[in-house]
Amino acid sequence: MSDTYEPPKVWEWKKDSNQAFANINRPTAGAQQEKELPIGKHPLQLHSLGTPNGVKVTIMLEELLAKGHNGAEYDAWLVNIGDGSQFGSGFVAANPNSKIPALVDHSEEPPLRVFESGSILLYLADKFREFIPQDHAGRTECLNWLFWQMGATPMLGGGFGHFYAYAPIKIEYAIDRYAMEVKRQLDLLDKRLADNRYICGDEYTIADMAIYPWYGSVIEGKAYNAAEFLEAHTYTNLKRYTDEISQRPAVKRGRMVNRPYGAKSSQLLERHDASDFELRTQDILNPDPPAEG
Repeated sequence: MSDTYEPPKVWEWKKDSNQAFANINRPTAGAQQEKELPIGKHPLQLHSLGTPNGVKVTIMLEELLAKGHNGAEYDAWLVNIGDGSQFGSGFVAANPNSKIPALVDHSEEPPLRVFESGSILLYLADKFREFIPQDHAGRTECLNWLFWQMGATPMLGGGFGHFYAYAPIKIEYAIDRYAMEVKRQLDLLDKRLADNRYICGDEYTIADMAIYPWYGSVIEGKAYNAAEFLEAHTYTNLKRYTDEISQRPAVKRGRMVNRPYGAKSSQLLERHDASDFELRTQDILNPDPPAEG
């Protein structure tokens, strides 16, 4: 790479490049291997990973269960995007875009697939009539912010995160470009939350479930180790909001599901029953060996 790069007339894929995630990325869609999806005992089958986009949905499902909606019981299956599991034929049938999360609702006949995290949140909100305002104006405002998040965070993840944390070389222009946009987004949220408890006012909604996993991670210092670089501590209203949401019991549970990193006690690789949070975290299933000596 150099600062004198001139794009060719026709781009060519360099299969053996040193780009991050080059082992799974390619410029074509579709299945790369035959692999069916597992099916558990509940109508709602989630195939996901504990990234911000995946966490949105597990938070929503845990919040629904906390409200007493037994129909929101679900099986959550881990999709390891590092080994290309998202390109298995079964997953591609559930989401032709090969991105987590994907939900299959077996209470419908035939089973109904739902992909894109924002679409899943809206689907569940409408199915259970929860966490979305029922009046026209309130619903519209909620969807304004839901779709804002879906359109805005590629700048945070695919843009800033990639060039700040993953690119093989540090490109000042790219980092400056995306850092400026991310700080603008943080400032927007901070101003919005100056006069609102939640994004849409006093009501906790799917807009919060979409925004919190991404921007809360920045405030908490968990996203790309960039909190100091982005001066995350200066967004005081967003920090207050992040602190409050992070204490919700359903949020704590939702952040554990399909999580293959962090403390073993916070990792619930698969979730098939509410008791799994007490019985099947990685510290219980795979305890560390006793120290020698």
